[in-house]
Amino acid sequence: MFHTNVFKVIFLIWRILCFLMFLSPLSDALKERHFLHYKFTVLTRADTFPEFSAVCVCDDRQISHFSDEERVWIRAENWTKAPGEPSDHRDWFIHQIRTLSDCTDSQCSELHVLQRIIGCELEKLPDGSVSLTVFDEYGFDGEDLISFNSDTEQWIDKSPKAKRTKVHWDRQTGRNIFIKHYLQNCTDWISTFINTNKSSPDVHIFPSKAPDDQNKLVLTCLATGFYPRDVQMEIRLNTTKLEDQTSSEIRPNDDQTFQMRTSVKIDKDREGSCDCLVNHSSLTEPVSGDWGKYHHKFSLE
Repeated sequence: MFHTNVFKVIFLIWRILCFLMFLSPLSDALKERHFLHYKFTVLTRADTFPEFSAVCVCDDRQISHFSDEERVWIRAENWTKAPGEPSDHRDWFIHQIRTLSDCTDSQCSELHVLQRIIGCELEKLPDGSVSLTVFDEYGFDGEDLISFNSDTEQWIDKSPKAKRTKVHWDRQTGRNIFIKHYLQNCTDWISTFINTNKSSPDVHIFPSKAPDDQNKLVLTCLATGFYPRDVQMEIRLNTTKLEDQTSSEIRPNDDQTFQMRTSVKIDKDREGSCDCLVNHSSLTEPVSGDWGKYHHKFSLE
């Protein structure tokens, strides 16, 4: 019985991660993505995990969280001007999961998980157009449960368990108007946060010997300390992008900024001027690090 419960806990955690991952922003140097997510989790087994937890994340930064001990939201210092958190409180979530789980006691013997994600995602495309997605979605035991359509102001049931909930919530016009207003203002909150926390990249360039070929050099460009996370970087020869570049992808620093490293292998005797061009939303124009006439300047012996 014990092993069965452990397996169920592991399985539910895996389903939770799958439920959350589809909302995570993907790395794409040609696009700029931002998101604001409030995530709520409530469990029927308080002896296994905290009974209720909630967190707010803007892009890759946690900006507030709910303290289950103090029963209050705690915000990061640079998010003091944030809007109020979604109105549904801890006891409301606990009541919902007990109803869904058919619990008659204050606790259920079985482990069940209720999740909610509310927020918005903003994507700026290379042509300047903007794509906006707003959502308020619930999941139960790792499965889709119910979601809010902000255009129709109606709930969409995605599970038989949600049919009664949909009917009840559709009648709560005041609550639904609040949710629609909350989602409509989401992009304004993202802009405020991004503009407050923007940080420009520091660009560092260096050459090294190719370990497998004495006739080649490895040119490496490192951009670090930038926020938000989306960045464009390319190594060029005479203003033309070099082929076969390798990238570390975008990685987090310990101060909540980001870094990215790009390298390319090039013939040691090749003529030309190389530079690394970096573009980021914090910059009014791209910056570059210039190797200059590298075949005259590199002393690699």
